[in-house]
Amino acid sequence: MHGSFDPPLALASLSGDADAEWARAGASYAGAAFLGGIALDEPSRAAARELVARDRSEFLPEDPFAWIDDQLAALADVDVRAGVNVRATAPGPIRAAAAVCARHDAIVEVNAHCRQAELCAVGCGETLLADTARLREYVAAASETGATVSVKVRAGVDDVDLPATARAVADAGASILHVDAMDSEPAIACVVDAAPSLFVVANNEVRDEPSVREYLAHGADAVSVGRPSTDPVVLERVSDALDAVRTT
Repeated sequence: MHGSFDPPLALASLSGDADAEWARAGASYAGAAFLGGIALDEPSRAAARELVARDRSEFLPEDPFAWIDDQLAALADVDVRAGVNVRATAPGPIRAAAAVCARHDAIVEVNAHCRQAELCAVGCGETLLADTARLREYVAAASETGATVSVKVRAGVDDVDLPATARAVADAGASILHVDAMDSEPAIACVVDAAPSLFVVANNEVRDEPSVREYLAHGADAVSVGRPSTDPVVLERVSDALDAVRTT
């Protein structure tokens, strides 16, 4: 698959923490690392500043596109497939970020996942799950640049048909669907069945062999580790679990 990576373990973006240094630290365990998330345009950056004001860590460089370029360049010698999780309120900034990613043969990941009120109020994050037409525009804009496109989504959002969303983003040019299963592992099987062309990465409480086995049994192509991605003990345990599952 165009969006695949090996080993099938990704480091999931952590706002304010997931930069090139973070990716380098975990690269010996992972096949991919998603930097960010990073806000690209003024409305999303204003929302990020509001989050910082209430003590949340966020990336707020003066020039987010230069930041993406610099961070990806810093990983040129690291054996990991890099990606950048991005937020914006219009397709133009997504296209611009994707073009930077394409130059580095990196993945651009459209954030349809964050649920912070400040981001949702400006139309970012999981609000895109309820606006499939706009999400398709973002994916298509990114795909036009030649970048590999991932979409980070959340299961269990009211009135959202996640399998239909999976089909929509696949049709628009996405190669990867990164699913925060929200304690609903069968959600993985639903999107795998709905859009078999997508490389599906399962996220949420990936910590050990039982969690790895469960996600892979539901059809996930890979798993990702979020908050514990800074803990080498957890990363080694998940890496060992993947080795064990793949050899049985």
